[in-house]
Amino acid sequence: MLEVLQLIAQGLALGSCVLLILGLIRPVLVLWFLDRFNRLKVIQVYGIATLIFLGLSFVFRMIG
Repeated sequence: MLEVLQLIAQGLALGSCVLLILGLIRPVLVLWFLDRFNRLKVIQVYGIATLIFLGLSFVFRMIG
């Protein structure tokens, strides 16, 4: 069960990292749901999400 959660966390971390890189190139592509599109917002939203999912993946690896 922990392996599945770790795999999901890694997949979400990879996805948010891809969106982070894409958003640094064209912020409007990934921040379409906000009223302001800038690279700082991209880093705040997707950078924090990437760190959280990588941290969860690390925690699941340590537990299991």
